[in-house]
Amino acid sequence: MLDAIDRCLALSRQARGEQGEALARTLAELDAALIEARIEIKPAYIAAQDATLALDAAGYVTAWSPGAQQMFGYAAEEVTGQHVLFLYADDEDDGNIAELFFDHHPGESAARTEVRRRKKNGEIIWVHLDIELRNEGMLVRLSEANQALSDLDKVNLHARIIEDSEQGVLITDAHERIVSINSSFTRITGYTPAESIGKTPDLLRSGVHDADFRAKVRSAMQGGGPWRGEIIGKRKNGELFPQSVTISAVRDQHGKISHTFSLFSDISVHKDAEARMQRMANYDPLTGLPNLCLLTTLVGQALTETKRSGEHGALLVVEITRLGAISDTLGNEIGNELLCEIGRLFRTSLREGDVLARLDGHRFAIALLHVEKREHAGIVAKKLLTALGSPITIAGHSLQVGAHIGITVYNEDGADVPTLIRYADVAVAKAGQSIESNFLFYSEEMNQRAKEHLRIESELRQALQNHELQLYYQPKVSLRSGRIVGAEALLRWRHPLRGLVSPGVFIPVAEETGLILDLGAWVLEEACRQVREWRDVNLIIPPIAVNLSARQFDAELPKRVAAVLERHRVQPDQINLEITESLLVRGTDKVIDIMNQLVAMGMSLALDDFGTGYSSLAYLKKFPISTLKIDRSFVIGLPYEENDCAIARAIVTMAQQLRQEIVAEGVETAEQMAFLRELGCDQLQGYLFSQPVPAADFAAMLREGKRLAFGNR
Repeated sequence: MLDAIDRCLALSRQARGEQGEALARTLAELDAALIEARIEIKPAYIAAQDATLALDAAGYVTAWSPGAQQMFGYAAEEVTGQHVLFLYADDEDDGNIAELFFDHHPGESAARTEVRRRKKNGEIIWVHLDIELRNEGMLVRLSEANQALSDLDKVNLHARIIEDSEQGVLITDAHERIVSINSSFTRITGYTPAESIGKTPDLLRSGVHDADFRAKVRSAMQGGGPWRGEIIGKRKNGELFPQSVTISAVRDQHGKISHTFSLFSDISVHKDAEARMQRMANYDPLTGLPNLCLLTTLVGQALTETKRSGEHGALLVVEITRLGAISDTLGNEIGNELLCEIGRLFRTSLREGDVLARLDGHRFAIALLHVEKREHAGIVAKKLLTALGSPITIAGHSLQVGAHIGITVYNEDGADVPTLIRYADVAVAKAGQSIESNFLFYSEEMNQRAKEHLRIESELRQALQNHELQLYYQPKVSLRSGRIVGAEALLRWRHPLRGLVSPGVFIPVAEETGLILDLGAWVLEEACRQVREWRDVNLIIPPIAVNLSARQFDAELPKRVAAVLERHRVQPDQINLEITESLLVRGTDKVIDIMNQLVAMGMSLALDDFGTGYSSLAYLKKFPISTLKIDRSFVIGLPYEENDCAIARAIVTMAQQLRQEIVAEGVETAEQMAFLRELGCDQLQGYLFSQPVPAADFAAMLREGKRLAFGNR
């Protein structure tokens, strides 16, 4: 009998686990008591109606009432001789066998406890155990309990719920120090309890939220009411992640905040899914480009802005030709790859702010959200066509496609996106029937202007190659001596069919297309070549002024100028450089540095068309400019227009204070000359003395010593 008891106790220990020194002492005392007493277990009286069972001292069932059978579903013959552990729920892991090790006070023979037990069908129920200790063992009366939990059970249950929650839980004290976290907190953030307890929630701060946002969160932590929202957090490994957060404060019995708790979930997966949905709704799945939906949104916003600002935008629809034939011949896979490559080619031809979208199978759309001039849309269309000019290689196949482009300008042609696309489609259809151009504006007037613009650009490129350009020289005359003291080199284009083309016609086109860089380089080269030629024939030449475009003014300009001067063996003081006021508003520090390099080379700088730009007069003293040129628009009204006289007088006075030389442009009458001379203007340039003339005529003026006549004044 004692051997059976020992085996039973060992089985109990193994099944329930060791639970500390107290449990070990209790087991040892029971072992000793049983051995000393040599107890012989006898069946106890079992009431038929009650749910009762009798156990021996080791916990084996010795009797089982019909009421117990009804409660658990086991017959007496099924349970007699089994250890009471067979009634325990699988997750009963507190290590105690309630029927054997129950708390009772001295002098009491019965104890009551509430436990979970398992029925034969597997159902788990709560039961009350009334345990009476008898000489032959234990008598256990059972009654089914309701589901209400004791305060301790509730605390344990709440703790278990928090610990097993999929949400991260963070609890801080009144000093915002972390006092508790759950396992999901560690799983989501990577921080263990040892690494987080005692710290502040700042260890999760990502640094991406502004002060206003953080103030709202802190307000919730300080009792301003619950806060719910999304926060970007930072994991232990430095990775940022989006989280959905709820923050609330807990108050004690006196109403003071004792703790703050935060519940948060990692919503990276949801954000990724949301981003995928957004992408599916707004982007073409094949090319990755915006689709019609997103294009409509972006252009709709631009339409609203242009209505307010009065500026212009353009929408281009591009229809790719031969794509269907290629797909039919080589397969849809090749056709799809070709479409993607066309999209990449188009993207490289556009500005960063331009929108490239795919409308459907073989149509693209380009939204130029801002264009300075309507004709610029035609320049973009030509770039797109040029991008398709060379064969495209796909999977070893050299494929040639073309395109027809329709252009609408807003808000002139239409004021909503569907109308603009419809009109652009009309222009595409006309372009497909045209033998003159592969792109057309919806407006016929715009078509003519764009064609003229492109004609000038094309013929200007040919003019550079065919030597149709030449320099004319307009003398600058001293208002003190009347002698020629310089000249401005002016570009002229002698067209083989149209004769001399006005600079006002081709210079704006050159600026817009970038041809001004080639023209500017040619002008500097030709001016230096001509100066050298004059010196070689012993002609004394005053400084020649060359105009620079703002596009030419970059960090490499001093090197380029120095190379041209060296190539033609021209001294720097023989070439003056004229710039416009628009240049002064571009990155002051960079511009000044470039100017200083040029001046250090021995060159002089003049500010052309002074008074027509937007530069601050305070900037003038910062720039190493030696000459100011009064624009002709302020000279034409002299000496009768009061405003022109006041402006001219102010410019001359200011230049004198800055010790700068003053040149008046566009002087055509003796009255203008006399007024400027009295003001103290240094030089004049205009038809009163000479219009721009070819190099040979200017050389003749110098040889003859032509002078300005001041009259009898």
